[in-house]
Amino acid sequence: MDHQPATPPDPRAAQAPDLLALAEAARAQGRGDPFAAPALAMALALSRRLDDGDLTLDDLRAALRHIGDLAFADRAASLARKLGATDAAGTDAALIAVAGRVARPDPADSPVPFAAFRAACERPRAAAVFTAHPTFSLPRETNRALAEAAGGTAPPPGLPLRPVAPDLEEEFTQAVVAIANGRDALDRLAAAFLAVARDTWRDRWRTLMPAPVLLSSWVGYDTDGRTDIGWQDTLRLRLRMKELGLARLEAQIEALPPEGSGPLRGRLAGALDAVRAQIAACPPPGTPDPEAAQRFARVLIDRREEALTTPGPLLELFAEAIEAAPDDQARLALCVARAGLAAHGLSLAQTHTRLNSAQLHNAARLRVPALGGAPDDAARRRALFGAINAALDEAKPEPVDTGGLLSESASAMRLMMTVAQITKHVDASQPVRFLVAETESGFTLLAALFLARLCGVERHVEISPLFETAEALERRGERVIEEALRSPHWRTYLRGIGRLCLQFGYSDSGRYVGQPAASHLIERLKLRVADLLARHGLGALEVVLFETHGEGLGRGGHPDGLAARLDYLDPPAVRAAFAAARIPTRIETSFQGGDGYQLFGTPALAHAAIARIAEHAFAPPPGEVADPVYAEAGFAADLFAGMRSAMAVLVEDPGYAGLLGGFGPALLDRTGSRPAARQSDTGGPATIRHARELRAIPNNAVLQQLGFLANLTHGLGAGASREPEGFAELLRKSPRFAGAMAFARAGLTLSDADVLRGYVATLDPGMWLDRAASARSPANAASLTAVATALEEQGLGDPVRRVFRSLLADHTALRRAWPSEGEAPRMSDRLFAVHAVRLLLVHRIWMRAVNMPEFSPRHGVTRDSLLRRLLRLDVEEAAKLLDQVFPAHEPPSASLDYGEPPSPRHGGYGREHAELMEPLRELFAMVREASAVVSLECGAFG
Repeated sequence: MDHQPATPPDPRAAQAPDLLALAEAARAQGRGDPFAAPALAMALALSRRLDDGDLTLDDLRAALRHIGDLAFADRAASLARKLGATDAAGTDAALIAVAGRVARPDPADSPVPFAAFRAACERPRAAAVFTAHPTFSLPRETNRALAEAAGGTAPPPGLPLRPVAPDLEEEFTQAVVAIANGRDALDRLAAAFLAVARDTWRDRWRTLMPAPVLLSSWVGYDTDGRTDIGWQDTLRLRLRMKELGLARLEAQIEALPPEGSGPLRGRLAGALDAVRAQIAACPPPGTPDPEAAQRFARVLIDRREEALTTPGPLLELFAEAIEAAPDDQARLALCVARAGLAAHGLSLAQTHTRLNSAQLHNAARLRVPALGGAPDDAARRRALFGAINAALDEAKPEPVDTGGLLSESASAMRLMMTVAQITKHVDASQPVRFLVAETESGFTLLAALFLARLCGVERHVEISPLFETAEALERRGERVIEEALRSPHWRTYLRGIGRLCLQFGYSDSGRYVGQPAASHLIERLKLRVADLLARHGLGALEVVLFETHGEGLGRGGHPDGLAARLDYLDPPAVRAAFAAARIPTRIETSFQGGDGYQLFGTPALAHAAIARIAEHAFAPPPGEVADPVYAEAGFAADLFAGMRSAMAVLVEDPGYAGLLGGFGPALLDRTGSRPAARQSDTGGPATIRHARELRAIPNNAVLQQLGFLANLTHGLGAGASREPEGFAELLRKSPRFAGAMAFARAGLTLSDADVLRGYVATLDPGMWLDRAASARSPANAASLTAVATALEEQGLGDPVRRVFRSLLADHTALRRAWPSEGEAPRMSDRLFAVHAVRLLLVHRIWMRAVNMPEFSPRHGVTRDSLLRRLLRLDVEEAAKLLDQVFPAHEPPSASLDYGEPPSPRHGGYGREHAELMEPLRELFAMVREASAVVSLECGAFG
């Protein structure tokens, strides 16, 4: 899968260094030498070749591009491998096999009763949720080419690798492509069930509407931590999802013979015309103009009936069309189209909204002042629960209109009002999931219910807490559910909607607890939920278990593929516990951002992804779980507890914040619409004082870029080395333990202590002084000494070296305890080489930076502040400021005739641009190119 650069090859390309050979040699020379620093040694060797003129940046750029091509090809192959077979015939056969087992669990027996088959295939058992977290790590055209390459299509040459930060519209566009492919795949799943039913129950199959797997989306509806999504944006994008769903249905009907479908076609055409008029009237992004909002409201209301608010009128017309169809093939196609409409309503996908608990508390407090105070305040806890239950006693639905949306100041109330408008004017047939991040009290759920009741949507929203912090998973999660269940209002609400919806995430737990330990905590919480429902007499409820992931190896990625991922998030012990309690479950999993959408990037990939989801959803319930990880729970529990403890110490260490924040965030291009870290009051990125100041995905991505995935491995070494035989045996005999340890295995594969040592040394003034002592020219010695002086002022060297020693000790212990033939997994020479090249580039940026000319403070900028920015690799902004301080050209006014002999004109600062700003920009662009290659090698962003 070789793809060549689009531009003609540089005549010097033959001189591009063989980075793989250099990496192999540097690492071989370092083996057995405890004082060696192979990554630094390789970077220094390349730097000397640049100084001597034996190598150019173009040569290095070509070598990096070659590695990027290899990584692209490997990632495409990995994508196909992780989905299993992707040929259409094989995947269709897998879907038929799933449906066949439902109809006839034992091939030697008669089929199950038709009613049992209907119940099995019409109840949603799984869902894929498309979310827009910042993991758009490749440009759209490159991402598409990657998905196509996974199916065997050669990519075009010269594809760009650096990501382009998407806006909301771009996120929505990419999500829609993935969802549309997913809906096509669901049609093939529905066709498989209908075909099996037709062959088994010849006279009744036409009544079936299979919906075992659903698609949902929160793209455009997730307001947690975002300020760029207004109520009108949510309504506009929800209307566009309706338009896309109706247009898709229209295309399905148009492709069939016309017999009997005339009324259906006409009703669809009218609905589409009305919806498009509603979309056209919706106010644009930004602060809505009241008159524009008023016009939108009128179109929304006046054309509501024409646009449809439930699929009921269309479903009624299907019966006539199916009866009049000329043959079984046309009838099957109509039944498939009807099933998709019934499952997803008037939309391409079902709808999830999201916000955080603080927003809910603020909105509830505005309505009921007695709800003031923090829910975790023990002194106020009883009073708060009494007040919210009293408020629910009195709450009655209030009118909701567009004017109210304009004037509402509380974001949570505004979102609930938006849900009310969706229900009234867009689609009332499908519930809206109302996800609440940072839920750590049952009060939060009751506050959400209170707002839903005020807006009249109590029966239309599925309120779902998100548990992802260590505290929530280990102690508070069960208490949150139980606190809410003590309220008669909450129990009545659950019985009314028929299900309890729960959301689990690894974003915070993974980075604070460690990925494998977080998996253990989440499994324990799920097991407690089954007991809790039985205790409260709610065993008849369905339980929705939604995993948003957030692992350090991609959002929801698993090293061993999608089938392994589904077993990992829905382990046998959990399935067995709910089956024993006769509690039906629905497993939902998110596919986040560009990385997640890849699994639905082409029709063939989406077809395979749906097949793997369906196979898991219909797997027979496990009987007695004999996995030794449960029989010998003590060792595993101790191992995970040790990991959690070690991670807790790590994230509180100032040296860890220094390691993450020294220049790590600047290695990352924007891959979403939110900044990786907060901005300082004085401009530029704020100094990272604690890991919490980085968002979860950038946190994980920085660890990838530093070549050390501590969130996947740290803390395991101590426990594994105490009982290496027990660790090896459990890894060999326990599928559940092996599934969790697959992340640690992948972490070892992408981590190298020598690489991290290079980054740590880069922040250490001592390394720069050592280099200065052996510099071959006085100018280089002066630059190296200046870098050391500047770094000394930052004070990161000592704390970062200290945390490195802690990481190294546990990493070494885990590698020694890891059972394998030969040695533990290790970083490839290819990835090692990219890190070494980037070390070289960072060093050269800093050596240029310290040679910045002196200048008087101007434009609010000083030389020292610019140098601090450059040491944190805030190169793009620093270079813009330098352009203002040192303009390249005289202003146009200098050439005018002012009526007397002109004073001398000295021109602009062309030399500074040629020797400082332009090289800084060129070097930093290569740094980011290297980062894009690292992401490809890791197989994901964050």
